[in-house]
Amino acid sequence: MLVIGLTGGIGTGKSEVARLLQSLGASVISADEVGHEAYAPDSESWREVVDTFGKEILQPSGEIDRQKLGAIVFSDPQQLGKLNAILHPRMARMVADRIQVLRDQGASTVVVEAALLFEAGWDSLVDEVWTTDSSVELVVERLQARNGMDEKEARRRIGSQMDRAERIERSDLVVDNSTDVSALEQTVMALWDNRVNVKTERG
Repeated sequence: MLVIGLTGGIGTGKSEVARLLQSLGASVISADEVGHEAYAPDSESWREVVDTFGKEILQPSGEIDRQKLGAIVFSDPQQLGKLNAILHPRMARMVADRIQVLRDQGASTVVVEAALLFEAGWDSLVDEVWTTDSSVELVVERLQARNGMDEKEARRRIGSQMDRAERIERSDLVVDNSTDVSALEQTVMALWDNRVNVKTERG
């Protein structure tokens, strides 16, 4: 079984590449979905997050209000560090468990889609890392068009992430997404035929 870690900066097409790989037959584990599960009320990580940041972050239903929590942690690196120390190890165990279940089910290709793959140390869970990449100027345009951000906010979001050059340096493969969805689709299909199928002996 081939386990691919898929990462990339905001606005570089990571989710689209995950969707394309899934359509070709890969099983996708989404870090966002695992995160939502980790926040489930009365779970071990939920209790620790509430103990650390206070009941003020809870909605009346008992769910953690992600916006309230975000306002606390994204304005203070120390608080973000506390949150990551709680969530990342637990989420890593959850991801590892899901990989094992898929292995037991006979899956041939698994994609772990995670924006913070390197930051959380989950690259140790995968066989190789693919990074989606686009120029900063193109990402700024996409964030302005897609998310309604102004240029300053878009550049701030990009700047808050891992350095683009470092992410590329640490990856096994870079998926260039500098044109349109059609070109990206062709790129992913070629990678599926020439890399994934060869490594999983389906080609």
